[in-house]
Amino acid sequence: MPGDTPVNSQITDSITQANVSNLAEAPAISMANTYQVFGQVVGASMQNAVSNQQSAATIDLAITTQGTSVLYSLSASTAAKSTSEVLAGNPVAESLTALQAAASGF
Repeated sequence: MPGDTPVNSQITDSITQANVSNLAEAPAISMANTYQVFGQVVGASMQNAVSNQQSAATIDLAITTQGTSVLYSLSASTAAKSTSEVLAGNPVAESLTALQAAASGF
């Protein structure tokens, strides 16, 4: 630093020390800000995950309730017809039906 400055040397020294302090603290402050933002992002994503799980549970309950209601409102003949359509062409189901018919004859 030149010795012939119009500013007092004590003033230039104090400004230099303040600048060095700012430069020395900058990495720590930036990392602290980074960690704080990361913590907020993780917290928000966990809140979103919990909210999505609650919404999915509500939708699942509504679907289960509606499906149960439909099953209870079906008549026996409709249920039998649907079952036979699902099991038609299935060799295991046909064998079981034939075995049941044979067993009911005794």
